[in-house]
Amino acid sequence: MRIAGAEVIVTCPGRNFVTLEITTDDGLVGYGDATLNGRELAVASYLRDHVVPLLINRDAHKIEDTWQYLYRGAYWRRGPVTMAAIAAVDVALWDIKAKAAGMPLYQLLGGASRTGIMAYGHASGRDLPEVLDSIRARREEGFRSIRVQSGVPGLDTIYGIGNPLDRTGLPNEEVWDTRAYLRHVPTVFEAVRNEFGPELPLLHDVHHRLTPIQAAKLGKALEPYDLFWMEDCTPAENQEGLRLVRQHTTTPLAIGEVFNTAFDYQTLIREQLIDYVRSAVTHTGGVTAMRKLFDHAALYQVKSGIHGPTDISPVGMAAGLHLDLAIHNFGIQEFAPHSAETYEVFRRSYTFDDGYLHPGETPGIGVTVDKDAAAKFDYEPAYLPVNRLRDGTVHDW
Repeated sequence: MRIAGAEVIVTCPGRNFVTLEITTDDGLVGYGDATLNGRELAVASYLRDHVVPLLINRDAHKIEDTWQYLYRGAYWRRGPVTMAAIAAVDVALWDIKAKAAGMPLYQLLGGASRTGIMAYGHASGRDLPEVLDSIRARREEGFRSIRVQSGVPGLDTIYGIGNPLDRTGLPNEEVWDTRAYLRHVPTVFEAVRNEFGPELPLLHDVHHRLTPIQAAKLGKALEPYDLFWMEDCTPAENQEGLRLVRQHTTTPLAIGEVFNTAFDYQTLIREQLIDYVRSAVTHTGGVTAMRKLFDHAALYQVKSGIHGPTDISPVGMAAGLHLDLAIHNFGIQEFAPHSAETYEVFRRSYTFDDGYLHPGETPGIGVTVDKDAAAKFDYEPAYLPVNRLRDGTVHDW
């Protein structure tokens, strides 16, 4: 079974998405997600100009060989653009292989290890009443685990608190105050626990904004509220910094949303400095690479927590769900439902019911792309915000 063609599809049904469609000589079609938020066209060009010509007439069944060919053969390794492009090829080929076998992908990964995939939803608000209302709304939607984000008194905007992407051509610039944040967040979780009790799993995303000692302070302050995890508490490129955090708090740590290879995790996993791997299939080399990463993490009792925001397309989401269902060391799955327009383009078989996701039983990954619908939504430049301290210094976010 040979690859006969490959097409890059760029569409914007509310968010920009980059999808690779691979077609074989016997008519099977596979899809892979290559979306890289704010840098979508860089990946589209990488695929269209540099990868697609290498795919034509390759054996579609040779997934591992193709992965190594694209990774080792390019000389310039790693990086988000390269790894998103490789991920798209990898997922599309797994989609094809599973369709050829007449099975959902998770069956080729060893079969189901659970009946459903625990998902967490996003709750946020500019102030405490809005936060509590948002949590109630997520619970009514069926979520059994909630990520809680809150505005901070004195700060006008914070990413993820009701502010849309900027489409004026330049990123929004937000103001940040670490001391105000550190004072406020524990009071939010105290109020949430008082309102909803001790059983509801709660998560919090720091967005890389703290130094290691600040992250340690926050983790310790949050211990009375028994978080499921504290996410991206400090920029993890400084992996040694997580040693300090770990020494001072027992709050579980989730790291890796901006990582894109298993090499980024070597110290963190080997020294058990984290509890959950946060990478997305879309950004970390696809199913092939992520399965190896999770198997390595399992040796150290580190679990999965696959990234699942709305800038991962339903194709990338579905690929993650098949891994979630198959691996033994599953932890939890982020789930931010897409817009109706997105689901018009990406027809999916995965479901969400009573707090649990399932990829479905459709052969392949269970997502197809309606190219006519995709053509109705032209690419629109959009950026995530830039974060600055009160004195104007550019800060992590």
